[in-house]
Amino acid sequence: MNLTPEFKVGALIVIVSGLIGIMSLKVNEGPGLFSRSKRYWFDLQDAGGLVENSAVKSAGIKVGIIEKIKLVDDKARVYVLVGSDLSMKKTGYVELRSDGILGDRHVELVPGSSTDPALPDGSQILTAHERGSINAMLKEIGKISESIGQLSETLRKATGPTGDTSTALGRIIYNVEKLTGDISEITGENKSKVNEIVNNVRSLTAQLDKFVGDDSSEGFAAGWQKAVSSLSRIDTSLRNIEEITGKINRGEGTIGRLVNDEETVDKINEAVGNFKDFMGGASQLETSFDFHSEYLTDAELTKSILNIKIQPGLDRYYELGIVEDPRGVVEETRIEESGTATSDINETKTFRGKVKFNALFAKNFYDFTIKGGLFENSGGLGVDYYLLGRDLRMTLEAFDFDQMVLRAYLRYNVFKGIYLIGGGDHLVDDLRSGFVGAGLFITNDDLKFLASKVNF
Repeated sequence: MNLTPEFKVGALIVIVSGLIGIMSLKVNEGPGLFSRSKRYWFDLQDAGGLVENSAVKSAGIKVGIIEKIKLVDDKARVYVLVGSDLSMKKTGYVELRSDGILGDRHVELVPGSSTDPALPDGSQILTAHERGSINAMLKEIGKISESIGQLSETLRKATGPTGDTSTALGRIIYNVEKLTGDISEITGENKSKVNEIVNNVRSLTAQLDKFVGDDSSEGFAAGWQKAVSSLSRIDTSLRNIEEITGKINRGEGTIGRLVNDEETVDKINEAVGNFKDFMGGASQLETSFDFHSEYLTDAELTKSILNIKIQPGLDRYYELGIVEDPRGVVEETRIEESGTATSDINETKTFRGKVKFNALFAKNFYDFTIKGGLFENSGGLGVDYYLLGRDLRMTLEAFDFDQMVLRAYLRYNVFKGIYLIGGGDHLVDDLRSGFVGAGLFITNDDLKFLASKVNF
């Protein structure tokens, strides 16, 4: 078969054109003409640094090109063409990243989570982030330089000859300058007095040094040792008292067994009745029962108290009570350890299930009542003051002087036998809490009235 020259030239042109097209696609590294591609678009406020036909990357690898950029609704709309191997998800987004310090940028596609639904071809990528560019950095530098200029201008005015006091900095500098001037004037006019004060201070410190360094029997060291010994004896006495009350609370000894016996309340009631009969009946001896609950607002707990009041006369009374405190009973014991050296260790334990006890004697003075005895297992004192015809009572109690427990509250009689109570508990230690509550107060006259209404 003979080929004509015209056929040969035409075939050569077709082959060269094909090679040029293939090489162009290879150099461009974008989606090929013969591969399936996807198109997406997104909007930007500023498309500076982006060029049509420039690279679109994902994970730093070129996956497509910028097809075109046009202005839509005062925003730059960017259309990108990517290969079919990139699967954009609905949670995917766009980042604009800088390619250098000359302001060039490229589009970086972040596909999103692989478990999310795919973004259809031709859809909008809703989220576009702009990482730090040269323009943004120049804007921030401009703001900083403007702030520095304003600051320098303010400093210049504040420190100038006229001393501008219209700004806070100017007023501060003016006040400092005035203060230093006043101090200079005072020290200049009273230089001799200042020297005299310095001499007096020097003399006083010398006397203190001499007093502290006195090693004689009348000196500071001996007096301090005596004071420490006295404090040690007081501490020992308080620990002994605490050990005694702890034994009572644990049911040790005669008093402890009596207090912790389950039949204590019945026996006390029986003893009170017998004593009342011995003294001449209810007309001479009044017995009452007082029960109330307190809600500790800070601790969010409820504390309950049951008191029995025995009043042989108008000017005095006795009170026995049981306190159920949800914060428990704190006991501290001393453990002696012997080894290379003998040492004492104080061990503190909190027993949530134990109750506390009250045992008080009170003396009435008109509208005042002073009481003392055992408050919640610890010795203490208290004072009551009555107002509004004795319907309102203000109370202050202090006990457990080692820890210094302070309690203050108001009690108001709403109806006969029913009252409201509120105040603060443990006011000066870590267990401090406000409280509110209500209570029931029953006398022997109330019991007689109730008994007369009951038919057996």
